[in-house]
Amino acid sequence: MALILIVDDSPTEVFVMQKALEKHGFRTAAAENGADGIRLAKQMKPDLIFMDIVMPGVNGYQATRTLFNDPETKLIPIIMVTTKGQETDRVWGLRQGAVDYMIKPVTAQALVEKAQATLSL
Repeated sequence: MALILIVDDSPTEVFVMQKALEKHGFRTAAAENGADGIRLAKQMKPDLIFMDIVMPGVNGYQATRTLFNDPETKLIPIIMVTTKGQETDRVWGLRQGAVDYMIKPVTAQALVEKAQATLSL
């Protein structure tokens, strides 16, 4: 059973994402900011990370770049899930090391399908 780390400062978003993923057999963990996300990723070695961008302290771009540049966590796929919908935001997120980019609001079905597709690669 794959472990997915959700890094988002919105408890509501985290709850909705966890419910959708757990309903489809994924295990989940959550971090409320980028710094905690980095720490948990190193500690838990999740199979996938869903990363918000706009968070206090270490934002999603910084956390993604840190994880991507660390040999310990470099191979963990990161999908950005954010309200930042500009093309420049998407391009910048992918340049930091994200493998994909989803714009909120994201349906539970789209989230689960993206997780399944990413983990089956």
